[in-house]
Amino acid sequence: MPQTPITLTVAGSDSGGGAGIQADIKAISATGGYACSVITALTAQNTLGVTGVMPVPEAFINQQFDAVFSDLDILAVKIGMLGDAATIKAVAAALVRYQPKFVVLDPVMVATSGDLLLAEDAVDTLINQLLPLADVVTPNLHEAQALLGLRGEPLPQTSEQMQQYCRSLMALGCRSVLLKGGHQEGERAEDFWISTDGIQSYSSERVDTDNTHGTGCTLSASIASYLAQGLPMPQAIEQAKAYIHGAICHADELNIGAGSGPVHHFYRLAR
Repeated sequence: MPQTPITLTVAGSDSGGGAGIQADIKAISATGGYACSVITALTAQNTLGVTGVMPVPEAFINQQFDAVFSDLDILAVKIGMLGDAATIKAVAAALVRYQPKFVVLDPVMVATSGDLLLAEDAVDTLINQLLPLADVVTPNLHEAQALLGLRGEPLPQTSEQMQQYCRSLMALGCRSVLLKGGHQEGERAEDFWISTDGIQSYSSERVDTDNTHGTGCTLSASIASYLAQGLPMPQAIEQAKAYIHGAICHADELNIGAGSGPVHHFYRLAR
């Protein structure tokens, strides 16, 4: 029997089901993989916002890592919400201990409101201990500014400005970076992937919908899922981009909550 491609998601739980662990498990499943999880925080949230966060103790995070890696043949790890420096250190230590083949880091650092979700010391810990372990880091523009110490400055709008951000992020010690352009203005959104081999762009038509909750989680989880299935990084990103674009295009087919609803993770199955 061929090996089942297993992807581990390390992230916070979203009680509303649209982002975090719940979105990751849906995305990994919808793209052909098997998902397991290490939960780093519990959140009380819905489509209208977050009303509470409960961090998971470091010892129990380690216990979850030991449980899944001692039994499951995990090929790829996707990392999302971490919350604080202690959690980041625990996750980094687990990655060093278990040496998964692929690591995708979605640096969940900035809320939709623009508020920083990590203390400054935690940002430094993320940069110094976790970025060098990731095969690809997937920040949006606000998260890129937080990593580069540029919060409050105008967001890059041109391809040239985006590529300069990519080069600056690589200088932090990243192996590769997928800089997401969803916060740009214009009819198309352009992402840039930079590695030691150069820069590649991925462009897609912007979708007019308010139901975009969990897009970053879904994209990074699906990249990890495709890497676990054996796709090279450029193709994994391309397939994941196509999947999330379809999930956003079909998001309005769902009627979930009174706020910003989730993307449609299982639109392919629904069709």
